[in-house]
Amino acid sequence: MKITITARKFNVDENLAQHIEKKLMKFDRFFPGEEAQATVKLSRVRELERVEVTIQQGVFLFRSEEESSTFMNALDCCMYTIERQMRKNKTKLTKKLRDSIRIPEYESPVTEEEDFEIRTKTFKVKPMTAEEAILQMNQLGHEFFVFKDIETGETCVVYKRKAGDYGLIIPE
Repeated sequence: MKITITARKFNVDENLAQHIEKKLMKFDRFFPGEEAQATVKLSRVRELERVEVTIQQGVFLFRSEEESSTFMNALDCCMYTIERQMRKNKTKLTKKLRDSIRIPEYESPVTEEEDFEIRTKTFKVKPMTAEEAILQMNQLGHEFFVFKDIETGETCVVYKRKAGDYGLIIPE
C-alpha cells in the first residue's frame, strides 16, 4: 500500500508518521501489493486535531474523518470506521475484485444487517452557475444540489461542507 501523509500549517514529526504507517499497514491484508493508495491529511481546527484517511483501491474508496484532542485518538477512530466500512462492503468487494483483494475470514461480534430501500427521484437538470445552484440548494433546504454547468454543459454537484462552506464536484 502506498501511503501519503499531508499536514496543514505544521510539520509531521517522525514518531507520528511511523505510527500512522504502522496503523495503515494492518490494511495490507485486505489489499495485496502496491495497488491501494492511502492518503492521510492532518490539520488542527481550533483546539481539536483532525485526521482524514482515504484509502482507494481501484473503484472502491474508503474514507473517514475524525476530530479529537490528539492525532492518535482521531487516527484510531478513523481506523475503526474504515474497518467497519470494509466489513459492511465485504460481499461487494469479493464479488467485484475476487483475486485482487483478500478479505480475511472472521466472525464479527455484531451482525450489521441493514435493510434499506432506495428511493428514486427524477427531475429536470437546469443549466445554471454554481452560485445559482447554491442559492437553489439553500432555498430547498438540501445538503446537495445537482445542476448542469451553464459554461461547460457538464452535470455538476454543489454541497454543504461540515465547516460551513460549500463544495463543487465536477466530473472529469
